Amino acid sequence: MSTKAIKVDYLARVEGEGSLLVKTKDGRVSDVKFRIFEPPRFFEAFLRGRKYSEAPDITARICGICPVAYQMSSVHAMEYAFHVKVEGQLRELRRLLYCGEWIESHALHVYMLHAPDFLGYEDAIQLAADHPDAVQRGLRLKKVGNELVSVLAGREIHPINVKVGGFYRVPLKKDFAEILEKLKRARDEAYETVLWTAMLPFPDFDFDYEFVALSHPSEYPFNEGRLASSKGLNIDIRDYELLFHERHVPYSNALQSSMKSPRQGDQQSTSAEGIYLTGPLARFNINFDKLSPTARKAAEEAGVKPPVTNPFRSIAVRAVETLYACDEAIRIIENYERPSEPAVKYEVRPGFGFGCTEAPRGILYHRYLVGDDGLIKDAKIVPPTSQNQRMMESDLRGFVTENIEKPKQELTMRCEQLVRNYDPCISCATHFIKLDITEEESS
Repeated sequence: MSTKAIKVDYLARVEGEGSLLVKTKDGRVSDVKFRIFEPPRFFEAFLRGRKYSEAPDITARICGICPVAYQMSSVHAMEYAFHVKVEGQLRELRRLLYCGEWIESHALHVYMLHAPDFLGYEDAIQLAADHPDAVQRGLRLKKVGNELVSVLAGREIHPINVKVGGFYRVPLKKDFAEILEKLKRARDEAYETVLWTAMLPFPDFDFDYEFVALSHPSEYPFNEGRLASSKGLNIDIRDYELLFHERHVPYSNALQSSMKSPRQGDQQSTSAEGIYLTGPLARFNINFDKLSPTARKAAEEAGVKPPVTNPFRSIAVRAVETLYACDEAIRIIENYERPSEPAVKYEVRPGFGFGCTEAPRGILYHRYLVGDDGLIKDAKIVPPTSQNQRMMESDLRGFVTENIEKPKQELTMRCEQLVRNYDPCISCATHFIKLDITEEESS
């Protein structure tokens, strides 16, 4: 009888500092602790007492990779509170802004953060030495996404043109002329990316996930829809906190999200413990039929078809979503007519507001309480990272169980790669994993 401990001191490229401890006994995993050591950021506290109109700009500072998602969740929540409906070309411009963020974020992840894992390189710089065309393709895609965000929202990072009810300024059609031609070239390169990622060597590892994502009757979800799951969930955004909750675990400074209880009639598996997965795999498996014809064609040609239950194949799904975002951006620009006003009028009123949009790495939920004076009385923000933490632990538990006999170096790389399946933040890109394996006889 023996026990073994796998200790990862620093998980690479996650939101803040993290570590992993896995204990095994007699060839079975007995404990998994995924620690995230984020310094307190206090954004929810910062928002209290601030004017409702400040929320989009304050929340955009939470993330430099997906600020649009934070802005959109906040403005949707405020518009819910004020009974505001944004439609027509203003709504289309919001989808266009989301396209830009998805393109730049997915391209960064696919080519710079994740592809080196599959091809045996430590980083994108080493990858570029042997595969310069691939890395240059990724950089061009990211640049197009950044430029699209800049044209519509004022600047590439932490955009400043979004407001409750619409925008501060809306572009002329001619403002999109140059970026439209770049997007058409990017669409071809995104198609090539789908085929390229689908040929990467994927470890054998599948899991019976409960996928959770927005679902819309007529479009692939960015910033509107109901919350749906692969096992029967179908709720309005305002009911999010009736089913989902956050908890603090003693070994981590970051909150973990769970479903409060199994739902009658569901096909229970992971949901029996309240664990669920949000992000590209969830969106793809729930909304595949809403992809553009070009994106569906590329996915089918590459053999990327739902259900995709291997988390390592998420890189190919992100490539499909990148192609979709290029396609959708082209459609919106080609049909664009400048609205007469940059924003709809509304009256500020007290009440609760709820918003949920699809950040590149998953659903992002906001809830606010606004007072009679238009000041924010309370705020709650649940990012995708916290929602996926328990699922990451579950994945790591399953993967280590199946691969505990692998050499230390290979297991180290695979554990790091598995964490990167979840699109970790680039802010910690200089961290490295240290994996210590010790074995001792049990008493």
